[in-house]
Amino acid sequence: MALVGLITFGGGFALYRSKKASAPATPKDAPAAGIHVRGSTGAALVTIEEFGDFQCPPCSLMAEALKKIETDYGSRLKMIFHHFPLPMHAHARAAAIAAEAADKQGRFWEMHDLLYKEQGTWSKAPEGPSSLFNSYAGTIGLDMERFNKDLLDPTVVARVEADHELGASRGVTSTPTLFVNGVALKPDATNPQGVHKAIDDALKKEPKP
Repeated sequence: MALVGLITFGGGFALYRSKKASAPATPKDAPAAGIHVRGSTGAALVTIEEFGDFQCPPCSLMAEALKKIETDYGSRLKMIFHHFPLPMHAHARAAAIAAEAADKQGRFWEMHDLLYKEQGTWSKAPEGPSSLFNSYAGTIGLDMERFNKDLLDPTVVARVEADHELGASRGVTSTPTLFVNGVALKPDATNPQGVHKAIDDALKKEPKP
């Protein structure tokens, strides 16, 4: 079963990767900063930055894998999420804006997780996902009046655009794209096993106490 899962993950992921075989060209000392941080609040030894698209199926698989990886490494690991909605996904930008509107009430990660969990439903909604996004907002306990107001807030939209611009400036062209301590993972390493190896390699580089 595990082998089948790995093949499924790898196959689905390959469909959404750029045709370029090389990883984004990025300085190793690229700043690891972002609004949406999960994990260690202290000085984590390893920081993973993800540029993701809520409508991207491999991103949904990666989100699930990263939660397990967070548990495996505990306080040694910090996660940062950046939006990178792809033009090929009609509702990805709207989903990112919904997540940012949820963040205005301190519920970004709850919306993040729910959007990926329910991706197969809202991404195929015949009349668009707006009503479902409202339903998800209610599910995670948001003030609905404020949520709908924040969906139209220019600063919320600007956050999504800023993340996308950041990704483009760092060579991101596809999703999910991961950086481990500022170094981009190659496409063939962007899977649970590759992420584990990159984290372990980064930990080995840390000076001994």
